[in-house]
Amino acid sequence: MDLKCDCDKCELRDAFFNSFNEEELQIFCNQKIEKDYSKGETFIQEGEKITDFIYLKSGLVKLYKTDTLGKDQIITIAEPFGFVSLLSVFSDTNYNYSVTAIENSIICCLSLQDIKKYVKVNGLLGLNLMEKMSIATDKIILESLAIRNKHLRGKVAYILLKFGKEIYKSSVFDLPVSRRELAEYIGMSTENVIRTLSEFRKDKLIRINGKEIEMVDLKTLEQISNFG
Repeated sequence: MDLKCDCDKCELRDAFFNSFNEEELQIFCNQKIEKDYSKGETFIQEGEKITDFIYLKSGLVKLYKTDTLGKDQIITIAEPFGFVSLLSVFSDTNYNYSVTAIENSIICCLSLQDIKKYVKVNGLLGLNLMEKMSIATDKIILESLAIRNKHLRGKVAYILLKFGKEIYKSSVFDLPVSRRELAEYIGMSTENVIRTLSEFRKDKLIRINGKEIEMVDLKTLEQISNFG
């Protein structure tokens, strides 16, 4: 469902606050459209034309590419207040990745043509967007390097800690992705991920109840993530 949204308490308003006066900000807000997506729905498809500037207001999404064999490779998992379309929005005319909701999510959409029009006359807005783009890119690069430099147990521990400490801020959480998606995220086989989770459970580092994960021994998981 599409709906006009209230910008009074929106992070997007804060992100652009220093770039616009109050009248411009209200015009900007009135042009913004909210869209709801259920878990599993794709709202950006790799290869399709970029027409919107998209902002994740709530939920959780995965950015991924599909190779020639039809296998997905997850680039990153984006949390609320992430500008999920920034990676391609100014560099290409078509998306170089897909984005799918892994939790029920709400996105805010603005016309990319309007954004580019504002950037041409508002240097501060351009700088703000460059900063957001740099932050998003740096995060993906650093996370990719961190995962790549770990062995299998370290990779799995790293991702569990990311979900627990960074995203859900709890030692108990429902894993929002499947074992296959976990494998796609860290570049390992699904079988190896399942085996490692079983080893963690056997060693009493975690408890598993369906999708629910409880990180029992945070200290050891952190050691495995750092040195594994």
